[in-house]
Amino acid sequence: MHIGIGLPISTPTVLLDWARRADSGPFSTLGLLDRLVFDNPEPLVALGILAGATSRIKLQTEVLIAPLREPSLLAKQAATLDLMSGGRFVLGLGVGGREDDHEASGTELRTRGRRLDEQIVLMRQLWAGEPFSADCGPIGPAPTRPEGPELLFGGFQPAALERVARYGGGFLAAAAPSWAGGLFDTVRTQWTEHGRPGQPRIVAQVNAALGSQDVIDDARASMGGYYEFSGRAAHMVDAMLTTPDQIRTAIKQFEELGADEVMLYCYGRDADQVDRIADAIS
Repeated sequence: MHIGIGLPISTPTVLLDWARRADSGPFSTLGLLDRLVFDNPEPLVALGILAGATSRIKLQTEVLIAPLREPSLLAKQAATLDLMSGGRFVLGLGVGGREDDHEASGTELRTRGRRLDEQIVLMRQLWAGEPFSADCGPIGPAPTRPEGPELLFGGFQPAALERVARYGGGFLAAAAPSWAGGLFDTVRTQWTEHGRPGQPRIVAQVNAALGSQDVIDDARASMGGYYEFSGRAAHMVDAMLTTPDQIRTAIKQFEELGADEVMLYCYGRDADQVDRIADAIS
């Protein structure tokens, strides 16, 4: 079982400290969320900076809202980050569900799933070194693998789960252990039905904060603001893990469900959380 750290989004200037601590600790991955109409760092830019400040840990978007972006440029950005990080970049993708994000990007909310499918096909073509079209040549640089960075997909709807089997290497599950198992089973079944060899990589995501009450309150406020649009922010904030025992229990539950990695998302700015969580999982 691998354990990753989800980075806070409220104060981008603290992320270098978070990343360096995580890179020297027991963690497998740094994750970063995405929004357009929100006061958060752009994840590809931020992870590119963090790639230069780290040497070992993976860098993962969870999830990048691909339909907001032009696919040729996204393919180039992802390949560049993958190449310059020595293959440590993992591209987690999703469709997004916030109307304001799509309004600001000039994209249509109702066609976002179809747009993502089309983007994946084009990006894979470009990563393999094929030309963009009959009149337009290849778009480099080449990533570390011809198929491009590892692709993970997040989501809950049937189309999102099937997308893992059709295009991806694994599933990002932002779900509690109590109902994540059914999602895992569906993804594995569809993986087999699509004739994919082996098993999909399963990455679970839970929210956590360790520290004083001020640290926990800061994390809850930041998380509540991020999820305010959903109408379920209070419920999600209440489910945040705030003790070492809660974190260890969740990790054990996900391990029993067959998850390969658990990402512990920390919305509070206090970088000492990295060390506290390292102690809790050691």
